[in-house]
Amino acid sequence: MSQKPLTIVIFGATGDLFQKKLAGALFDLHEKKLLPESTKIVGFSRKSFSHDQFRAFIQNSLSLRAGGKILEPDEFIAKAWYHAGDLNNKESYVSLEKFLEEHDRLLGACSDKLFYLAVPPTLYETVFKRLSASDLTIPCAPGLPDEEKAWTRVLVEKPFGNNEKEAARLDRMLGTLFEEEQIFRIDHYLAKETMQNIVSFRFSNGLFEPLWNRRHVERVEVTFLEKDGVSSRGPSYDPVGALRDVGQNHLLQMLALVAMENPKDLDAKELRAARAKVLRYALLAKGDLAHSIVRGQYEGYKGEAGIAPDSATETYFKLKMSVKNNRWRGIPFYLESGKALKESNVAISVFFKPTPCLCPEGHTNAHQNVLSFGLFPRAEISIVFWAKKPGFHFQLEPKRLAFSFPEGALAHEVPDAYERVLLDAIRGDQTLFPSTEEVKRQWKIITPILEKWTSVPLHVYEKGSKGPTITEQSN
Repeated sequence: MSQKPLTIVIFGATGDLFQKKLAGALFDLHEKKLLPESTKIVGFSRKSFSHDQFRAFIQNSLSLRAGGKILEPDEFIAKAWYHAGDLNNKESYVSLEKFLEEHDRLLGACSDKLFYLAVPPTLYETVFKRLSASDLTIPCAPGLPDEEKAWTRVLVEKPFGNNEKEAARLDRMLGTLFEEEQIFRIDHYLAKETMQNIVSFRFSNGLFEPLWNRRHVERVEVTFLEKDGVSSRGPSYDPVGALRDVGQNHLLQMLALVAMENPKDLDAKELRAARAKVLRYALLAKGDLAHSIVRGQYEGYKGEAGIAPDSATETYFKLKMSVKNNRWRGIPFYLESGKALKESNVAISVFFKPTPCLCPEGHTNAHQNVLSFGLFPRAEISIVFWAKKPGFHFQLEPKRLAFSFPEGALAHEVPDAYERVLLDAIRGDQTLFPSTEEVKRQWKIITPILEKWTSVPLHVYEKGSKGPTITEQSN
């Protein structure tokens, strides 16, 4: 890790994202000595905190994360500073720029700048414009050491835009401020250990890659199921809905990893290009919309805080997709996500075609191998296969072989997704961040679906169920 001074500016630092995710991730990086010694964490938000109040806010966040255990992160807390400002007011950005310049001058060196937009997507355009009108995109004040070597980077949370046209407009605006290598669009699911392991598992083992095609695979299921409802996210969730919230980003990135061709190299440019290429061929399966799209809303959603009483926003969807290339033509990819369901489960499951079975007479159970990449609640890779049941009689039973990530003494070696996101941005490694081309392709897939969205019935389903109880989508 470079020991150049680093300044991390959190836009919206008093919000839930910083309190629940970012504060803890930064603390863990500090504890693992993965942050430069001279690191400043600057909170920028509307609340009129003092530096000490912001440090107490961070202390409380860390205590909540630790389950009430007493922590003494004095060295880490001392790195935190606060600058109050209105995200909509251009004068606040000018004031922030002067604040950062003063800190650099007191340090006597030019610090690298990492801007993290922990704000609602509706504020992206405003923040971009205000950044453009200020000098914040300039790494440091003139005359300081390392002026020419310092960098500025920006991290943007999903979703990036509401449709293909809006995403392209925001991207053009962002492109006037930063070069592509400075832009880090966050999909924190790409940073999860299991997601990264898909690439290694597929392309480093000769056992599965020869079978990874339409001749041997029957279907692929990508699921993102949540037991909880919208909770406190109502006001920000209702204008977006499930498809934009996780379908346009998380699920399509999961599809891309499992369906892409061998990138031939672990270089960020090659991996991102491979993901973008397969997304060119992904689209909604042809046929009756009722067989390709299912929409649902859980019972009681309209009574949640911040939800319009006549809301038609989906909290559940299931799409039947296809990938029109030589490897996958004719194989359905099902993308499913929902809230307030029976259980939480995030996974990719590859169902292999049944082979002729050397089965005992009377064997009627489905005979199929399934390879699953589990992301939540348990990070693991597993396969279901069939073997003889112990005993005198020849009977088959399913067995499950699984590899899970460390949960004991080695668990600390598996980084949290936000730890990885922050560290890779500091390092300048864009492997786990969707490129401009990937974002364009994702919206190109989703926008035509959104145009048909309201013509598909919105089914109400019970909280704690498996989702809408309607006829299954046909294979």
